Amino acid sequence: MRLTWLGWAGVELEADDATVVVDPLEDARAVFAPLGERAAGMPLPQVVAPSAGRAVAGLVTHLHRDHADAKALAAALAPGAAVLEPPADDGGALEELALAQADHELEAAGLDRRRVATWESVTADPFTLTALPAADGLGDPQVAWLVDADGVRVLHLGDTMFHGYWWRMALRHGPFDVVLVPVNGAVVAFGHRRPASPLPAALDPAQAAIAARSLGARLAIPIHAEGYHIDGIYQPVPDAAERFATAAAESGVPVRVLGAGETIEIIATQSSQDAE
Repeated sequence: MRLTWLGWAGVELEADDATVVVDPLEDARAVFAPLGERAAGMPLPQVVAPSAGRAVAGLVTHLHRDHADAKALAAALAPGAAVLEPPADDGGALEELALAQADHELEAAGLDRRRVATWESVTADPFTLTALPAADGLGDPQVAWLVDADGVRVLHLGDTMFHGYWWRMALRHGPFDVVLVPVNGAVVAFGHRRPASPLPAALDPAQAAIAARSLGARLAIPIHAEGYHIDGIYQPVPDAAERFATAAAESGVPVRVLGAGETIEIIATQSSQDAE
């Protein structure tokens, strides 16, 4: 399997001349556009586009705009391919406020959207796609996506916070050849979630290293790391990818820090093949 990191949380995976994309992002500036002038001048992550028109599925970990870019998904998908996303909680307008922008854009794009329950698997040849547990720092529906093909298992954790499902995930679906781990540990203070929490809404570097070790990751790749900072609203840990790499190495987890657009080949381990 070939893995191309698209920047921020996006990844493209290729096997047998087909691809899937997870959380691709084209317009990084649109993510905080609703904040207007308060978001002016913020640092933006570097992102690149996935291959056009090849993806047999587009996977969305959750409907925050930085993980659910309708234009990026529409450009990547092959004809007839669907967008797979987590189940909805069907709360009121204030509860769903952080999802409204992406939800509206996905509907306007006319994409085929399918909700997948946690622990459920869907096949889009040659891939088996499984929604695994994740916990969103704002309480919004989120899943992690396991992509399985060619005897290789790649797990994308979205921007989950720390939770207690790591061991169940490893027992049911491991071993994982690659785990893409969010690391920026952003502390957020949005108006629809008050009082704000001082705790990180996504894994910070130390927590991410613990999660990667608990999952038994053969290789961990930091994502959701560089870019976005708005004082008093969205405050990530600086140098998060490097801090994660240090913490993970100390716990015995190999790490690869990728640049946007960088591709690596993943070869199935014997343990992965034995688990088939």
